[in-house]
Amino acid sequence: MINDIILESLKRAMSYGDYRTLVMSLVDNASTTGNDKSEALANYTMLNNKRMKRWDKTVKISDALKTEIEQFSNKITWLVITESWCGDAAHIMPVINKLAALNSNIDYKIVLRDENDDLMDQFLTNGGKSIPKLIMIDNATNSVVNTFGPRPAVATKMVSDYKLEHGNITPEFKEDLQHWYNKDKGQSTLNDLVHLLA
Repeated sequence: MINDIILESLKRAMSYGDYRTLVMSLVDNASTTGNDKSEALANYTMLNNKRMKRWDKTVKISDALKTEIEQFSNKITWLVITESWCGDAAHIMPVINKLAALNSNIDYKIVLRDENDDLMDQFLTNGGKSIPKLIMIDNATNSVVNTFGPRPAVATKMVSDYKLEHGNITPEFKEDLQHWYNKDKGQSTLNDLVHLLA
């Protein structure tokens, strides 16, 4: 059942290059992916396009991590569920792309959450449709090997600690989280993803 849902979603999936082209065209039209086409989400899409553009240019991978990635020999697909308005995704997806580009055994594909309800429902986080969500699929068996997301482990802990203390996420905390992503420069995401390949 789940395999069928994944295979159907893969038929609709796009490459990272196609996703970036889509986001840029949405920005030109002051729009966004997803069911909610509000001005607020269109503005997030515009902001996220700038973030992705920056990370596409600046993400650095250490030689040690490069070696680990290059040695990975299984053929897998990293299928990421996202939407253009998602702030976490803007910081994470360019990092996934840099990493996948180092090994031809890793096929990086993207689908939109609101167009893939059945798939999203299989990969909820604490009962919610949190994105981005990376599903690691073994190409030989089409089985799910692992998942990642919606944030690197360090940021996930920051969010859960804050919720525990304050009850919910505030706009101030969201801003702090963006600052954390900027300081981290994708390194926590890289480490978590390389760990998936171990």
